[in-house]
Amino acid sequence: MSQTPDPAAEGRAPRGARHRVERTRARARYDRDAIYAILDAGLIAHVGFCTDGQPFVIPMLYARDGETILLHGSVASRLVDALGAGIPACLSVTHVDGLVLARSHFHHSVNYRSVVAFGRATLIADPDAKIAALARFVDAIVPGRAAEARAPDRSELAATSVLRLEIEDASAKIRSGGVKDDAADLALPHWAGIVPQHPVFGAPIPDESVPQGTVLPPSVQQLIAGAARA
Repeated sequence: MSQTPDPAAEGRAPRGARHRVERTRARARYDRDAIYAILDAGLIAHVGFCTDGQPFVIPMLYARDGETILLHGSVASRLVDALGAGIPACLSVTHVDGLVLARSHFHHSVNYRSVVAFGRATLIADPDAKIAALARFVDAIVPGRAAEARAPDRSELAATSVLRLEIEDASAKIRSGGVKDDAADLALPHWAGIVPQHPVFGAPIPDESVPQGTVLPPSVQQLIAGAARA
């Protein structure tokens, strides 16, 4: 991630910076801990880029690996190839934490955490590096799962493109707290408050070919217990 000395440390970004939050600046965060926490809590990113004058936004599974973001797709995808050629890209991740129901239509909102990151992606060509990246990918989705399943074989590696996007600039934006109704509306006879929203994993459904009585692996036990992902 690019280094912006004092402004970023103070919760600001340089004027004119592409990752500077312009609306509701008090909700902006530029520190790595806040940005990484939001990225690590997600599964799907929307990746935007432009090729041959045409903009694209693609929902993709992702995983953070240090100061980079791992993406993957089919080698047959021309869009993945274009992205992996190092063209400028933008990636966004959003979590909705609750609905904010106000007394007025105008002040209805949501509590959320979001990140917008900018950078360029490159294809990972080295087979060992691809294997390691895919293992990191699996563990980012279900911690501990990579060790419970086999690594990709040669044909699977050949069919898969793995990209590493360097985070050059990034910002987070967070809305939390209660309703912000106008004082004149507080006496209205309408309910107002927060309806929290949390991701929940359901009971695991084993594949038909799994022998009856097979114990759930530790990674899945932790996942459904809520210990693996906040």
